[in-house]
Amino acid sequence: MDDNRFLVEQPVGRLMHGYALPCIISLLVGALYNIVDQIFIANADYLGSNGNAANTVVFPLTVVMLAVAVMIGDGCCTFVSLQLGSGNKEEAHAGVGNAIVLVVAASLVMTILFALFRDQLITAFGGRVNAELFHFAQEYFSWIIVGIPLYMFGQAMNAIIRGDGSPKFAMACTVAGAVFNIIFDPIFIFGFRMGMAGAAIATVLGQLLTAVLSTWYLCHLKAIRLERRSFRLRPALDRRMLTMGITSFLSQISLVAAMAAINNMIRITTVRDPFFVQPEFSQIPMAVVGIVMKVFQIVISIVVGMAAGCIPVVGYNMGAGRYDRTKGLLDKLLFWEVVVGVVALVVVEVFPRALIGIFGASHESEVYTQFAIKAFRIYLCLLPLATLNKAAFIFLQAMGKPMASSLLSLFREVVLGVGFAIMLPMLFGLDGVLYAMPAADLLTAVASIAVIILTYRELGVRSQAVHQDGRVSSVSKD
Repeated sequence: MDDNRFLVEQPVGRLMHGYALPCIISLLVGALYNIVDQIFIANADYLGSNGNAANTVVFPLTVVMLAVAVMIGDGCCTFVSLQLGSGNKEEAHAGVGNAIVLVVAASLVMTILFALFRDQLITAFGGRVNAELFHFAQEYFSWIIVGIPLYMFGQAMNAIIRGDGSPKFAMACTVAGAVFNIIFDPIFIFGFRMGMAGAAIATVLGQLLTAVLSTWYLCHLKAIRLERRSFRLRPALDRRMLTMGITSFLSQISLVAAMAAINNMIRITTVRDPFFVQPEFSQIPMAVVGIVMKVFQIVISIVVGMAAGCIPVVGYNMGAGRYDRTKGLLDKLLFWEVVVGVVALVVVEVFPRALIGIFGASHESEVYTQFAIKAFRIYLCLLPLATLNKAAFIFLQAMGKPMASSLLSLFREVVLGVGFAIMLPMLFGLDGVLYAMPAADLLTAVASIAVIILTYRELGVRSQAVHQDGRVSSVSKD
């Protein structure tokens, strides 16, 4: 019996709601790990904007861990969904077992490398603005390194749990860890005054709980059953699976490259800026841009959650030859992605002062607040296009088109994201840093729209061919 048959029977709108909402919440909560740390750090008067900036420096390094984890997890989720849709449970259980082995091995390697090159990595991501910022970054990152295996395992298993047909449990795993983090952050930062170490330890405790819950679920999978042979590495299968997750990896790792470029250009342009070169203001641009990027991450978590939540549905329907349902899902996804972008745009353009207030602006000068308002309004001015682009990247991945998805993602994040982050600040100073993202999203949107049109045509042709061949069953259509 195929426990996932409902993916070609229930209306796509209901499936999208059932899968996307838990995924959105999971990603939002995952994003809140770092954001909550930054909020509490920013509101601790003994840490302030230097602590805030230190969090910004370390943040891209946590994304490196996430990139590897989601490549394995999302790749496995897509692979397993396609195999289940085709009725191939043998490949499906091997995919899950191999993914578990790969993420454990990768996390141990990254823990060793990050521990050995801690200071060099902090320096590479702009942590040498001043001595206090560098010290705070060292303190925070040292404890984050301890939790790498827990964090990566939990993030990878989250996608696999969704692929097994349990998006609500996947959400619960992440929410439980985040609640732990939120509880212990103020206790450690304000109660025990443990500073940056306290924020990081609270995060690791949350990651531990998520990993424990994920492990429990793996012993109770629904659609497949793990066996000892599931954990024997199969290179050919692993290559296929990781290829399907490469877009998720590139989406995250290219963001790291862009953040590294942005952080270093902030450091360079701050020294050249006649106002922010002053020691008492030098950390402000780094802290502010970090906050703006965190708010952007909240929006992107919603957008990616909507699209990634649809991966099991898209993959299963593609595997089952239901291209008409895949096309219907794309319609709904694009509509809601753009709606999210428009709503977010209104919020950041109309209420930037309120947003920066959440991150401890009351402890800072008016200079800090004014620069933050400017940063919000410029850096995030094309949010609807950013949300459209992300939807296109992930939907192509879900359809089993890793090459097209990866090329589009690389064009946005590396060619334009890194290119503009380096070029525009050289021409326009700190303002160039703020214009880098909207410029990249504008040009990427042209390519995304062209790809979306081609995808619509392909799905239409495939759907028509299936109907003509008489291979479409009489299951209900949306």
